[in-house]
Amino acid sequence: MNEKWIVLNKKADFYQLAEQFHIDPVIARVIRNRGMITPEDFEGYLGSDGKLYDPHLMKDMEKGVELIKEAITQQEQIRIISDYDVDGIMSNYILYKALKRCNAKVDYRVPDRIADGYGMNEGMVREAYDAGVRVLLTCDNGISALLPIAYAKNLGMTVVVTDHHDVPFEYDEDGKKEYIQSVADAVIDPKQPECKYPFKELCGAGVAYKFVQMLYEACEIGAVEAEEFIEFVAIATVCDVMSLIDENRTLVRRGLEELNRTGNYGLRALMKVNDLGAQKVKSYHLGFVLGPCINATGRLENARLALELLLEENYDQALKQAERLKELNNERKEMTQRGIDAAINQVETTTLAEDKVLVIYLPDTHESLAGIIAGRVRERFYRPTLILTDSEDGMLKGSGRSIEGYHMYDALTECKDLLVKYGGHPMAAGFSIQAKDLEYFRHKLNLLCDLTEDDLIPKLYIDVPMPIDYIHFDLIEQLELLEPFGKGNEKPVFAQKNLKIRSAKVLGRNANLLKLELESENGARMEGIYFEVEEFLENIKLWFGEAELDQMMKGWLNNVALDIAYYPTTNEFNGMRAMQVVVKSYLPHALDFSKESPYTDTNER
Repeated sequence: MNEKWIVLNKKADFYQLAEQFHIDPVIARVIRNRGMITPEDFEGYLGSDGKLYDPHLMKDMEKGVELIKEAITQQEQIRIISDYDVDGIMSNYILYKALKRCNAKVDYRVPDRIADGYGMNEGMVREAYDAGVRVLLTCDNGISALLPIAYAKNLGMTVVVTDHHDVPFEYDEDGKKEYIQSVADAVIDPKQPECKYPFKELCGAGVAYKFVQMLYEACEIGAVEAEEFIEFVAIATVCDVMSLIDENRTLVRRGLEELNRTGNYGLRALMKVNDLGAQKVKSYHLGFVLGPCINATGRLENARLALELLLEENYDQALKQAERLKELNNERKEMTQRGIDAAINQVETTTLAEDKVLVIYLPDTHESLAGIIAGRVRERFYRPTLILTDSEDGMLKGSGRSIEGYHMYDALTECKDLLVKYGGHPMAAGFSIQAKDLEYFRHKLNLLCDLTEDDLIPKLYIDVPMPIDYIHFDLIEQLELLEPFGKGNEKPVFAQKNLKIRSAKVLGRNANLLKLELESENGARMEGIYFEVEEFLENIKLWFGEAELDQMMKGWLNNVALDIAYYPTTNEFNGMRAMQVVVKSYLPHALDFSKESPYTDTNER
């Protein structure tokens, strides 16, 4: 529980904002904490319209659309090449359906994670050329495919790139970045320094959607028809962990509305087999229920399975395909847990525990699971984490997940002399390396790492220090105005000090739920739930002793007092509706006030 709690303390007249927008002052404070300042900002955040920008502003957009329109007119064969993750599949689907609508001769290629690796390669280019393809259209990849694109151009092919990843660069003699230019006919990526598009955080599907908007305009197809793709953009945006701010927030909000009444048989079937048919789908379900099923195809088989599901026009067949995706995801979960356990054991029993950047080799782990395992290990130790596995080409393949303050893509760039291939974002990256270079790679990453000890303490940001007495049903309902939640628009966190734990009960079929009875200093009571049962009980025993733990579990008078970070919600059972809090984190309350409390209401602990 080595964690720093920081209270967000942005100033505003919350009562005036609450009155103006007919919201609770607590809601106004949360919105202010999300960076909204002016009444116009608040109106945009709460409004249904939101921000959408003109695709004409994107560099090379008009050029790329014109090239594809010309290929359609000439009936040249176009091939879409995507990535194999959720964003890649959604991007591919959007472009394929749109080009079909424009009467294009078009097919698609989804790389095999094991056989092909990430993105377009020279083998795929040759394969397309030999099949008579003369126009390549990438999505969610291509910005770094410099050699394959050069190869395609030497063959006389037209190449249009749509991507959202960072532009590759090299450092010049003065240590400044020099961006490497692609020889593609058009490169559409808002991350390009010279691109004037005002929002840089679109996912690959978002860029594909913008492309379709302009393609439909060029082909004189009504703009409203492009709206059918917003639900697919929403899925990709959440699953690719893009910031849910600005235009992304608008796209996801609208996309969720469309998804809850989708006519796509594949999505309907996937929701059905995951028991989502009767409930409102939210961003959580995209990231933790539907997205993992789609991703599992690319990890354990081929992501074409997911694309074929989305394209399926028979609902009964779609149900069978969706069941297969769910089975693959269940298999993926079991394999992932074995890898997580092995990685944690390696850190805790070797000198890796001394490193600021964890570089962990798991030879018995399926290479497609490296990224998931890296994310879970990062959560456990709060260190940038890179997981490496054996690959079929004799190399080691790695996937990394980072923490706040550590730009993983830049870190890999500083070690690029050791890497065969790499790419990614500030918070995530993938790479290949020869086995002989692994130990030096680990050494160099840690040598160059400038993270401080303070950087390596996880931070929990508290929106409002709020007594449980203040929670009411209307406030809980108003919290829905803040959705969709995700990166950049996180679910709010509230906190209260010195809550007595009157009782605790272990519930659930797998004993994986803890039900707590909380009591504030003035006697207000509230039910709380927490999902890490074993960890909670061990900490109570450590902090307060076995006797206090025993009395708490029996519901007897005890001295267990915690500072609790939480999110308020409702619990409905047998027709009864009650308020409760979901406990996000907790600390032992400082009973001796002569010492520093582990939590304060100022700025940070």
